[in-house]
Amino acid sequence: MTEYSEILDRALSQLSASPTTSDSRFVLPALKVFTEGKTTIFENFDVICDYINRERAHVMKFLLNELGTAGKIVGDRVIFQGRFSLDAIEDQIRRYMDEYVLCWECKKPDSHFEKLDRVWVLKCDACGAIRPIMKRRGGKAAR
Repeated sequence: MTEYSEILDRALSQLSASPTTSDSRFVLPALKVFTEGKTTIFENFDVICDYINRERAHVMKFLLNELGTAGKIVGDRVIFQGRFSLDAIEDQIRRYMDEYVLCWECKKPDSHFEKLDRVWVLKCDACGAIRPIMKRRGGKAAR
């Protein structure tokens, strides 16, 4: 029995002190946002959309609605009318991920949209959870 205890103590001493989280693999790339005159340019929009595995048009529609502005996709980047800080756009990307990417049960980004009957749902590939996607009625006032 002492041999087992010694092996167990040695194994425990070799473990790292800090626990690793399962979603450490999901770290959003740094946003490249800058203003140019009266417009704001989101340079790596396509990289962010590819990383979160969502269609560019859906992410764009969300951002335009939440920022309350007009804009267009030009190549790999987005041009917004108006001046917006990096923090404002980053906050909206986080809100998008909370609502349309991350699973509410396991908090993993392995999800996709699926239509069940007449309702769009967010289905998690990791844990199998399903939840309906809320239809948005407008910017910040519609909460």
